[in-house]
Amino acid sequence: MRLDDFDPRSLNVEDQRGGGFPIGGGKLGCGTLVIALIAALVFGVDPVQMSGGLQGVQQQQGAPRSTQAGASLTESCTVDAASRETCNALSSLNQTWQPVFAQSNVPFRQPKLVFYSQAGSSGCGAAQSAMGPFYCPSDQGIYIDTDFYREMEQKLGAGGDFARVYVVAHEFGHHIQALTGVADEVRELQQSNPQQANALQVRMELQADCYAGVWAGKNRERIEPGDLEEGLNAAHAIGDDTLMKAAGRRPVEAAFTHGSSAQRMEWLRRGLTTGDPDACNTFRDLPG
Repeated sequence: MRLDDFDPRSLNVEDQRGGGFPIGGGKLGCGTLVIALIAALVFGVDPVQMSGGLQGVQQQQGAPRSTQAGASLTESCTVDAASRETCNALSSLNQTWQPVFAQSNVPFRQPKLVFYSQAGSSGCGAAQSAMGPFYCPSDQGIYIDTDFYREMEQKLGAGGDFARVYVVAHEFGHHIQALTGVADEVRELQQSNPQQANALQVRMELQADCYAGVWAGKNRERIEPGDLEEGLNAAHAIGDDTLMKAAGRRPVEAAFTHGSSAQRMEWLRRGLTTGDPDACNTFRDLPG
């Protein structure tokens, strides 16, 4: 996907690489993303908490080093190609969604992008590489350890630039849910009806997939040959049923938290095809 270079004046970036958080080096032992996700499915741990979830281990590991503007932000966004690509994607997402919110008379606030390596801290607790990318509503941060992209390609077979920016766009989708109040409504429903907590979480994740597709659909002229296939392949690779099979388990829909591969592909495609946020109402058939 052809993305313009980011505008440093239009981004909010925090960099926890360095300043007490090691840059590069090994991962958390055997805790690579795919092992963590498979372990979560095998042992019944909610993958939402490990890959895009709202709760982390409640452990602070040092003060983050913020880079809000100017040279420092530029340096953070150009540490490597993955960092630049992530900043370019965030810049495009901000520019795409801000007018959508303005048209609906809903206040828009840009999320902050937080780079970390191996371990960091968020408003939701500790950030660890094994968690994968996640969104924290408490500080409206999208947390990325860019080593995840390599894991995604090597372990899950989901490579390509569009697959990578789809990850950022999906987490941005959770930011949209926070701004519109959907996230709070769903949390209240989950608390009042815990038996449906997983099913409601699946709807949240599928809506975030759809919003990622909407962003791509609104930038259709920037999509290159093979991008759609990369995105759909990534959506398929991280479906709950596919991960359960990889873990040697029989897929059980009641245990899904992110949706099946088919569902994730369907909602990503729906957003991309329509370019319309209104097409992303995954809660339409809820009773009441």
